Amino acid sequence: MPQTPPMVLTFATSDPTGGAGMQADILTLASMGCHPLSVITAITIQDTAGVDGISAVDADWVADQARMLLEDMPVEVFKIGLLGSVENITVIAEILSDYPDIPVVLDPVLASGRGDDLSGEDIIAAMRDMLIPQTTLITPNSIEARRLAVNEGEEDHLPLAECASRFIQMGCESVLITGTHENTPRVYNVLYGLEGVIQTEAWDRLPGSYHGSGCTLASAIAASLAFGNELPRAVKDGQDFTYETLKAAFRPGMGQYLPDRFFWAQEAPTQGSA
Repeated sequence: MPQTPPMVLTFATSDPTGGAGMQADILTLASMGCHPLSVITAITIQDTAGVDGISAVDADWVADQARMLLEDMPVEVFKIGLLGSVENITVIAEILSDYPDIPVVLDPVLASGRGDDLSGEDIIAAMRDMLIPQTTLITPNSIEARRLAVNEGEEDHLPLAECASRFIQMGCESVLITGTHENTPRVYNVLYGLEGVIQTEAWDRLPGSYHGSGCTLASAIAASLAFGNELPRAVKDGQDFTYETLKAAFRPGMGQYLPDRFFWAQEAPTQGSA
């Protein structure tokens, strides 16, 4: 029989644009050779400009979706995106605790590209208490890192290295903070571990605004981990893949560009053609 591809179980919301959320996870994982298993945590009303509504799936349904899959098929990696409710975080945390040997990649989605708030303070507190301590790698951008790491009453411009240190203190094994939202000539993505900085990657800034780049990055890292690569290699693979999707991004609507996760499958123009 043909070899079974590695399977990644992703918890995420449905995005009808296909740009972010579950659809982004599925496209990315499939493009990188994995078989995606999908647990829907919420339904959204959105377009390429922003999110107009979100409705969380009942937590029991979230748990039942995941447990049926886990009892049927071997899962190499968990990838976690937007979860929609504290109740969903609670049941997913319980599932993670039952499978402690499966790596967890957490993309802490807190807002849409337009700035729509998707995660209130109760959800942030639940992530801190229940998910981050069980996470192998968390992949916030700089805005998300500061919002998650800053304590009540502190200024919100915490140094990113301090944010990473706080995530490690919460129990997370490693932290990749992306620098897209920082005011720097190039984009610097820094991977931190228990001993501090593990590696830093610098990328040329691309024009435009992208919908689903964070989902793509976290899923691509999860895919590389699923193939047995060590974390630093997986993080590098994920960034390489994501950068190529952004270079090939397209703008189907009136809002943000969408990463092309199948950039490599586009047919090259025939020599001499118009």
